[in-house]
Amino acid sequence: MSQKIILLTASLLGALSVVFGAFGAHALGPLLQASGRMETYETAVKYQMYHTLALLAVGLLLFKVEQPALQVAAWCFFLGILVFSGSLYTLCMTGITWLGAITPIGGTLLIVGWGALFYAVSKAL
Repeated sequence: MSQKIILLTASLLGALSVVFGAFGAHALGPLLQASGRMETYETAVKYQMYHTLALLAVGLLLFKVEQPALQVAAWCFFLGILVFSGSLYTLCMTGITWLGAITPIGGTLLIVGWGALFYAVSKAL
């Protein structure tokens, strides 16, 4: 993923975090309350925003550091957001409970992303 793509992706995911948060609080609020999934939905939004900021940091760090592990971190953060938050959003809106079984795969990708970021910074700076 190029630096430009990383930064554009982070910008888009950040905007979507706000959109999904507002959509969950307003349009989906009654449905999420009735199903008891409000907390799950909020977790999805929070993790998306936190890791969007991490992806943004990776993109900005690429101005200073050329370290292949930063590419690994970027991909892991991106895919982790898609799998972790995406599975939770889908679970909340559809009630398909087996989706909860793939959420940890997304969480693992997010953890690996942080590890790759740690490695990149420890080698480069």
